[in-house]
Amino acid sequence: MKVVIADDEPLARERLRTLLAQQPGVELVAEVGDGHAALHACAEHDADLILLDIAMPGIDGLEAARHLAAFEPRPAVVFCTAYDAHALSAFEAAAVDYLVKPVRPERLHAALERARTFTIGRDHDGGASLHKSRTHLCARLRGSLRLIPVEEVYYLQAEEKYVVVHHARGEDLIEESLKSLEQEFGERFMRIHRNCLVARHELVEIRRDHDGHVHAMLRHVQQPLEVSRRCVAQVREVIQRL
Repeated sequence: MKVVIADDEPLARERLRTLLAQQPGVELVAEVGDGHAALHACAEHDADLILLDIAMPGIDGLEAARHLAAFEPRPAVVFCTAYDAHALSAFEAAAVDYLVKPVRPERLHAALERARTFTIGRDHDGGASLHKSRTHLCARLRGSLRLIPVEEVYYLQAEEKYVVVHHARGEDLIEESLKSLEQEFGERFMRIHRNCLVARHELVEIRRDHDGHVHAMLRHVQQPLEVSRRCVAQVREVIQRL
């Protein structure tokens, strides 16, 4: 079982490394100190399990876990934290176990067994509902990852099996469905067409051309975006409230 340790405290990483060395059938493939690096390590090594701290700089462990839930295959997540106040949030983020520091050998062994059970059945796992919206979207680029702040996204457009994210720094492809993004970020983005979600704060006006087609004009996008007939009234209402 390939394991990644993610903790910003060197001593905590050292303790976990020592405990893992005592466990059979475990290969430690990476040690990292923040959530961003944790995502890269899991993608690079195709990890089966990540031992993940919660309080880390930048992307914390809970958000990292929500990104990892979209990986295929999805690594098992075991949180290792000094506090037990995050337990409910941890299991909402689809963790298989939750260890409180200092981690005891017998508890780590039990967590590894849970992770093994998870990896055996993950191909049949439909995934868990993740209640809190992410702050970043994760694009995979030739084996590496790019994290896109959601607040910088102008619009999302479905294109075959991908979604194109149009944002302040360019465009990226993500392997998520437009429907799932709408469910997660419904307060920030609204549907203007069956294949397009737009950031509400980016909407400026709607225009009707001489053929009767309606288009939305965005604050930071030159290209008009087509608005389907069923969405026109809702888009107009949102613009009037801005």
